[in-house]
Amino acid sequence: MPKPNTSRLDREIQLTTRKLEAVRNQEMWPLTGAERRAVLGALAGGSFRVVRGKSTTRAERRLEDLWTSVQTRLSGEITALQRERQRIVTEAAAAKAAKKSSGWW
Repeated sequence: MPKPNTSRLDREIQLTTRKLEAVRNQEMWPLTGAERRAVLGALAGGSFRVVRGKSTTRAERRLEDLWTSVQTRLSGEITALQRERQRIVTEAAAAKAAKKSSGWW
């Protein structure tokens, strides 16, 4: 019985981990379109308030919430991918054990 093919899942896990690290460094490339628009909107709103000489607390809090929600989303994706990988490995092990126990020798 061959080993289970988890290379696609391993690549996805690695890519999502890289995305999570990029988000922790507040890079924009791993964000979805809606998340990018939200970040740029918060930045524009904060910039407008700076120009007017007002407090940027709300815009800063909004940005922090956005980055936190993106990190949460990516962490959830990693967890789901790891569970799927584990399921595939477990099924392959069960199939191998069943084949061994049903053999003649």
